[in-house]
Amino acid sequence: MAETRTSSTYRRRNIGSGFLFGIGLVAFIDEAVFHQLLHWHHFYDRSTTAVGLVSDGLFHALSWFATIGGLFLFADLRRREALQLQAWLGAVLLGSGAFQLYDGVVHHKLMRIHQIRYVDNVLVYDWAWNIAAVLLIAGGWFLLIYSRRTRQS
Repeated sequence: MAETRTSSTYRRRNIGSGFLFGIGLVAFIDEAVFHQLLHWHHFYDRSTTAVGLVSDGLFHALSWFATIGGLFLFADLRRREALQLQAWLGAVLLGSGAFQLYDGVVHHKLMRIHQIRYVDNVLVYDWAWNIAAVLLIAGGWFLLIYSRRTRQS
């Protein structure tokens, strides 16, 4: 019984670590690629460029905190020899997709703090962004289910 509790506790820790890392990773990619390299938008575009740059800096810092926090948890799992790599990778995909879908729906459409890109036909970008998010979530979900079945057999 104690072994089962330990196994489920470590599974939750693997999922939490991967999910946190996935959020940080995709937020970092979003910020580096779409904000800095392509200059498509800032995190907060409803004010001046200076405010947008400050919001990008805060967004960047928070994404790195999530990424580093997820990696510290990952290192702890490795140290305890409790890393379940398939579950962890599934949670990375799940966290990445969840953040991207949240960004696409809440930030872009509900709060309107920025758009993916300021063009006439933004709908194409919205669909591509959100479909990619759903595919990441589906891939993560599949890996999590597959990892659970693999460990049970």
